[in-house]
Amino acid sequence: MKFLKAAVALMTPIVLISCAGPAAERNSDSKLPLIANAVAKPAMDFSHPGVLVSDFELAYVTSKIAAGESPWSEEFERAKNSDLASRTPTGQTNIDSRNDHEADLLRDDAIAAYTQALLWRYSGNETYAIGAITILNAWADFEGFSAGTDQDKLLAGWTGATLAPAAEIMRSYPGWHADEIINLQSMFRRAFYTQLNVASSWNGNVDLTQIDAMMAIAVFNEDEELFNKGLMRFNTRLPAYIYLAADGAAPQAVTGDDGNIQKFWFQPNRWVNGLTQESCRDNGHHSQYGVGSALHAAETAWHQGIDIYTKNQERLTAAMELLAGQLLTGSMQGICPNDQVTPNRFNTWEVGYNHFHGRKELDLPNTRKLILQQIRSSKSRTDWNLNYETLTHGRPAIAAPVLPK
Repeated sequence: MKFLKAAVALMTPIVLISCAGPAAERNSDSKLPLIANAVAKPAMDFSHPGVLVSDFELAYVTSKIAAGESPWSEEFERAKNSDLASRTPTGQTNIDSRNDHEADLLRDDAIAAYTQALLWRYSGNETYAIGAITILNAWADFEGFSAGTDQDKLLAGWTGATLAPAAEIMRSYPGWHADEIINLQSMFRRAFYTQLNVASSWNGNVDLTQIDAMMAIAVFNEDEELFNKGLMRFNTRLPAYIYLAADGAAPQAVTGDDGNIQKFWFQPNRWVNGLTQESCRDNGHHSQYGVGSALHAAETAWHQGIDIYTKNQERLTAAMELLAGQLLTGSMQGICPNDQVTPNRFNTWEVGYNHFHGRKELDLPNTRKLILQQIRSSKSRTDWNLNYETLTHGRPAIAAPVLPK
């Protein structure tokens, strides 16, 4: 497979963002010149940083924070004033994923490392850099997960998809020594690969979280084989997680459905575009994890010059718009046996909205309304692998439903 490198830009009020493939675009706000794709190579040439965010995006948000612009400056202050900004590591050798206390230690350390990595890049304050690498180094001795169930796979997905983006940002910090980076890469191979390489047979959000982690770790470890496995898993799981009428009378079968699609999808009353495998499980709670993880995987692929957004555009946007509409109206719209939506809102939305609306100029009115009315006004900015999307991928709260060229 050949991989194309691409200049990738981010979020401006008048954005056309360059992408992998022939339709290269220009960021008119920053006045950047059009940058041609690099020559294709037979082996993958990884871009760093290239998990969720690129150097350009980090620099872009830094400039917006310095200028005091919304929503970035407020989101930066919120992260800076959180306990995660000063958290010190609790590195463990083994984790029983069934033990909530042990699982939470790893979760909170992973999110703290990502928090401090972002704060370092946005502020230049080396205190945050030292804090982030201290946490990462503390977990480099981690041996693995000991529950022996798919809960290990889920926890490895959640935390791998958070530790790897932190490490990817920090790899450019000169104070993080090469041998320390190698130690963390070895830990990922030792402790995480075994939990991620085999798909969970549980609900689809687990596999999608595993895929998010696989692709993130693959970039940090420069592991082309693992990255390609993640892409293959993505292509298999997504149509088995998000339904389109074009799929036929029922969605694609997948390992773990026991040959009973209706039961596996929690008995939907009808099949509609954008329905997720877990929409009727808990009325949108776990669907937000599944859709968010899928969008994160697509964003990481994008930063490596691989566009899996376009092939899955209809599927992903249908899921975003249907779920956002349900959360906004407080009704599952008669699609599920239980019509009352979940009260939970997660940082699921801004990565996908930035791509499909900001880069591709698609109108996603439900998603936009949900972001402005419920996501940004909520107290939560961190939850497992869904963290700080408004800070890293947020867009200005402008009135126009479609950005002008």
